[in-house]
Amino acid sequence: MNPLSPLYRWIVSAAKTPDRAVCSRLPLRLLVLAALLMMGGAAHGQRVLEMTDEGWKATPEPEAGTDRGTINEARRLLAEGKPKEARRLLDAWISLNENNRTANLPEALILRGDAKLAMSDEFEALYDYERIVKDFSGSEYFTRALEREFEVAKLYLGGLRKKTFGLRIDSGKPTAEEIIMRINERLPGSRLAETALLTLADYYYAQRDLRMAAETYDVFLTLFPKSEHRRKAMQRRVYSNIARFKGPKYDASGLVEAKFQIERFQREFPAQAEQAGMSDALVARIDESAAAQRLSVARWYLKRGDPVSARLTLRRLIRAYPTSVAAEEAIDICAENNWPIEAPPRFEGQTPPATEDQAAPAGTPGGESR
Repeated sequence: MNPLSPLYRWIVSAAKTPDRAVCSRLPLRLLVLAALLMMGGAAHGQRVLEMTDEGWKATPEPEAGTDRGTINEARRLLAEGKPKEARRLLDAWISLNENNRTANLPEALILRGDAKLAMSDEFEALYDYERIVKDFSGSEYFTRALEREFEVAKLYLGGLRKKTFGLRIDSGKPTAEEIIMRINERLPGSRLAETALLTLADYYYAQRDLRMAAETYDVFLTLFPKSEHRRKAMQRRVYSNIARFKGPKYDASGLVEAKFQIERFQREFPAQAEQAGMSDALVARIDESAAAQRLSVARWYLKRGDPVSARLTLRRLIRAYPTSVAAEEAIDICAENNWPIEAPPRFEGQTPPATEDQAAPAGTPGGESR
């Protein structure tokens, strides 16, 4: 827009006038048309209008060859879908200015990283983003660089393989995990860190890596106890721990954790717990599975000629899960071997198999794990 035109002088006069007398004389359509003309002029590289204390002031675009001119040209090339040309331009500029630590260097680095990302060189782009994070932590582009790194991590978690000798043959999962861990170290408690950690936990859950899913959701709940995704994380942590149990012959520590986690979920979200099936019936099924696992451990000890460990495991089973089916079998085994045991609460009023409780020798495994 020509700053000497009558319409431009009207707008400048309106901006400088304390009252709105001039504005009232200017039709609304002309004001809208003037604004559109200003935007069109700036888009074609003619002039940029800035509002100052003296009103609207026309400022020329940075000349080609200057630092700002080079940065703006690279940005324009990226917007036009020409990342290769933008990268070539930025490579030359950065090689000349990387030791000067100019104010434009962080912006140039992030633009070159974006160009590499657009050219499917996402791993090379991480080098530029990492340099911003390490060398320009006070820059306005610090958070933006971490956001770009998280975008690369999501690509790798989504199945994209990392390039090696130009071929995508390596898994990008370790790189994605490292990026997300670093985001939580560099921006602790931020929304970006929260989203990144939850994304990683959801990835483990979807891939059926149940141990890592349970641990990651547990870390998430510790770091972000007031997150809006708390209910989802608690629920999936329970499911992950339950699904980790492979049967009576395997470790049942996940079931013990799941039982307490269900009780906590019921206290915090009673309605949702009922809808999700996290009721006392599920706790009872968990108890039955845990009791069956201990019974399997006791039988394993018996097969290997270790009656002391078997007896100790059976006693613990009866004491911890007195109403389970496995407890009944444990009582029968004790009776067959004439082992005195304590009566569980449900046998009150009946004659227990035995009332004497003998201490187990020190150093026995106790059936807690195998």
